Amino acid sequence: MAIVGPEGPTPYIEIYSTLIAMKTALATLLILIGALGAAAADSSSCIDCHAALDDARLANPAKLFPGDIHHQAGLTCADCHGGDPKDASMNAMSRTKGFHSVPKKGLIPDFCARCHSDIAYMHRFNPKMRADQLAQYLTSVHGKRLRQGDTQVAACVDCHGIHNILAVSDSRAPVYPTNVATTCARCHADAAYMKNYKIPTDQVAHYQKSVHARVLSEGDTSAPTCTTCHGNHGATPPGVSSVANVCGTCHAFFAQLFQKSPHQAAFAKMGLPGCVQCHSNHEIVKPSDDWVGVGPKSVCIACHASGDTGYQTAHAMAQDIARLDLSIAQAEGILDTAERKGMEVSGAKLDLASAQEALVKARVSVHTFRDEEIGKLSKQGLEIAARSNQAGVAALAELNFRREGLGIALVTILVAIAGLYLKIRQIESRQKS
Repeated sequence: MAIVGPEGPTPYIEIYSTLIAMKTALATLLILIGALGAAAADSSSCIDCHAALDDARLANPAKLFPGDIHHQAGLTCADCHGGDPKDASMNAMSRTKGFHSVPKKGLIPDFCARCHSDIAYMHRFNPKMRADQLAQYLTSVHGKRLRQGDTQVAACVDCHGIHNILAVSDSRAPVYPTNVATTCARCHADAAYMKNYKIPTDQVAHYQKSVHARVLSEGDTSAPTCTTCHGNHGATPPGVSSVANVCGTCHAFFAQLFQKSPHQAAFAKMGLPGCVQCHSNHEIVKPSDDWVGVGPKSVCIACHASGDTGYQTAHAMAQDIARLDLSIAQAEGILDTAERKGMEVSGAKLDLASAQEALVKARVSVHTFRDEEIGKLSKQGLEIAARSNQAGVAALAELNFRREGLGIALVTILVAIAGLYLKIRQIESRQKS
């Protein structure tokens, strides 16, 4: 079919191709117009001028800002500093156009809060974003001291940056979990900077030796860092009335055991912090069985002297755990030997895993500081380990029995072969005779 025109019939296919070409050209034109509009919108006399300056103090903000999360969200220099970013003259920074320079340190939290405390505004960017950072900050030591005029304390920009602010989820951000300790250390590890506050400056150095720091460095961003225990904007995490509560937010089961222990009441009476008495606070290392008991590495003897009830309980707990650990090691050794020699001991090894579980529970139950709890678990594990050990012994005995039987069978076969050989020789000799 075709459409008849002045120059004759035109096939539908040609008409369709022409329409497609026109549509493509129109779309291209719209894209170009949009790009030009976007370029015009992005054009800022602030960035254009400052980026070209020789003074790094004035040029660096303009060079850094394109990577800032605020710029990526569509904000401009004028949203914080006022002025007219479309005006290429110095009049852009006129007070009549709302321009204001860098805010003083004491005003920065309120300055940031103009947006970050406006929940309706912030939810335009992220419906889950909090808007209580300023309220939290004002409860912190930093916030209180800043209100009192101490401008050395940390405000928003000290932790988040200024013109190169990144999302908290960005691994390059100074407040990303793996970077938090380094960020805090910029002030808290500087002895000269902190000298007026009369607090230690070795916290970060101790933390970097801890099991928490090691796990964090291995990529587990749920591992504790400074803000996990001390809070980030606010003074402390919610519900913190003691160190045990802080640790208990992660180590909940340990905290429950400690709350039922005799130490909980004793420590509270003496005003001692719970967990840190044995584990320290910043340099928290992986515990070992040597910590329990009365040996040179024991933490129990820091408070308990020979002869008192606590000393005896510590010794008994250590003995129970040591016996079970040794019993499991012996059973594992025998079963491994039997398995290497080809014996089937998978069932016994599976049973031994229950003894290992009892050992883990016994070590955890140390936080009850009651030997009867550890003794009960130790007894269960010892019974299982003994059965597993016996299974290993039986497997090795069966292996020896098989070897002896095989040896007897081989000797019998060799004797039979020798006898047969002699008989054949005898018959052959008779035939020759």
